[in-house]
Amino acid sequence: MAAKIKVAIIGSGNIGTDLMIKILRHSQRIEMSVMVGIDPNSDGLARAARLGVATTHEGVEGLTRLDAFKDIDVVFDATSAGSHVKNDALLRAVKPGIRVIDLTPAAIGPYCIPVANGDEHLDAPNVNMVTCGGQATIPIVAAVSRVAKVHYGEIIASISSKSAGPGTRANIDEFTETTSKAIEVIGRATKGKAIIVLNPAEPPMIMRDTVYTLSDFADEDKIARAIEDMVRGVQDYVPGYRLKQRVQFERIHTPVRIPGVSDAITGLKTSVFLEVEGAAHYLPAYAGNLDIMTSAALRIAEKMAGRLLANR
Repeated sequence: MAAKIKVAIIGSGNIGTDLMIKILRHSQRIEMSVMVGIDPNSDGLARAARLGVATTHEGVEGLTRLDAFKDIDVVFDATSAGSHVKNDALLRAVKPGIRVIDLTPAAIGPYCIPVANGDEHLDAPNVNMVTCGGQATIPIVAAVSRVAKVHYGEIIASISSKSAGPGTRANIDEFTETTSKAIEVIGRATKGKAIIVLNPAEPPMIMRDTVYTLSDFADEDKIARAIEDMVRGVQDYVPGYRLKQRVQFERIHTPVRIPGVSDAITGLKTSVFLEVEGAAHYLPAYAGNLDIMTSAALRIAEKMAGRLLANR
């Protein structure tokens, strides 16, 4: 059997449980070691136990007391932004060299989107997976930036209210702040803006995302091809990710003012419409917002595993 690295997941809710199932079903480099929660009656802990995974309902403190902790190389945190700061500190107090993959908007480590900068931070002690909306949309802004200077990038992530659990709802402000900043850092836009919409429609709607950029004038065909290439890159680890229609362009010749951009500008407006269908490993197919987070986190963990195993 090929060597694997051992991991733990903090957070036995929807995201943590879906991630656990993905690891158990699909990963060739990662071994699921411990599922960590705080509710002894959670479905995630019960499911982990049935699947033969060690569990603790005593949070990070319980994890660090387990004998298994000494063999764990990577910990996923699928809790909340506020909890993540405390969890990271507790983990490092016991094991300073631990790697942490942050699925919350806490962003105490560098932003990480597999298709855009997935190889840049594999040695970082803590990497941040931005947000579900960021994982879906920032690759598009980055694609436009490969062709033309992007002055402004705006994303609107619309998700079913049924796929927004307590952690998501508690982190709305952090979602918008972290995603907006990552549009600038990874998407290389001068100014970024993020909006999240929780849609109560019945039956629940699939995740849909809209991306607008205002860039320097450029060859529209080159931008469209860059976006299509990026979409295929995301589909490599999120098969349900797709364009809803052809990329749209509008040439803006009358200068407009963008908040946060010093000068009024002209340029090319690019509009991209996406949807993300989940793989339904644990969550319903409409919960593509959660599926893209767990899929992206697993892809980064596998890259980290390759680096760690190569250095042994």
